[in-house]
Amino acid sequence: MADRRLQVFLTVARQLSFTRAAEILHMTQPAVTFQVRQLEEQLDARLFDRNHNRVALTEAGELVRRYAERIFDTYGEMEAALRELKGAAGALVIGASTTVAEYMLPSLLGAFRRAHPEIGIRLRVGNTGMVVGMVEEGSVDLGIVEAPVTHRSLEVQACFSDRLQLIVPPDHPLAGHDSVGVEAFIDAPFICREEGSGTREVIMEYLGQAGYDRNALRGCMELGSPEAIKGAVAAGMGVSVLSEAVVAKELALGELAAIPLDPALERPISLVHARQKFRVPTLEVLKQFLQDYCRPGPDMPK
Repeated sequence: MADRRLQVFLTVARQLSFTRAAEILHMTQPAVTFQVRQLEEQLDARLFDRNHNRVALTEAGELVRRYAERIFDTYGEMEAALRELKGAAGALVIGASTTVAEYMLPSLLGAFRRAHPEIGIRLRVGNTGMVVGMVEEGSVDLGIVEAPVTHRSLEVQACFSDRLQLIVPPDHPLAGHDSVGVEAFIDAPFICREEGSGTREVIMEYLGQAGYDRNALRGCMELGSPEAIKGAVAAGMGVSVLSEAVVAKELALGELAAIPLDPALERPISLVHARQKFRVPTLEVLKQFLQDYCRPGPDMPK
């Protein structure tokens, strides 16, 4: 396997944060710092400037980052070529954000399995930030996330749009409204996902576009899953903004009410993968299937 110290360094270099890199790599921050220091000693060069809680690459660090990118791209090509040679290319690892994995992927992957039974799929689930990190470090072949991704080392392809709505208990004063603006719920107790969640990031960006501070939601209670948020809203603990796909069952059962936002809030569901010269055939098959599946149709997501 490629040098672990170099992998840790590259993750820190991409995030410019030792804390964020530790979360992505599932390591403690002291362990990340130790690995970077070992690499600095090995190379006899200081790779990062750390001033006033800010991290920046030194000139040497930027040089090492460029070579590390090339090393890991080449390593990924080698692994893919070996899988092809061994006839084991049929195993793909997908990373998906929580909302996508729980509410959108089951039917999609079922259809893919029926169409391509020879290709195995393994699924890893995390919030959008975690999935992007997994794609960057090469532990998954493809990420499917519900928030914009702008990392320069990754290729991003929009698949379809997902609409979010305000979610309230059925007896809430807003439940009968045709639509609501931010001003209607900005002062209400709000229940949201944790930092790093694509849903949370999209909501905060929506607030900013409406002229409100990203931190304006009162007493934002953080919960780690859509299921927990739905339960809290149904119990009258506050309101939230969730995907239509997430609350479809509860709306049908009358356990929750959904009100369209004005202006509408939509986000892209995107495919994210590394920019590599070598193309794994099975990954190309999956990507094409996803793109075809996501084209609007009577039974497809809009």
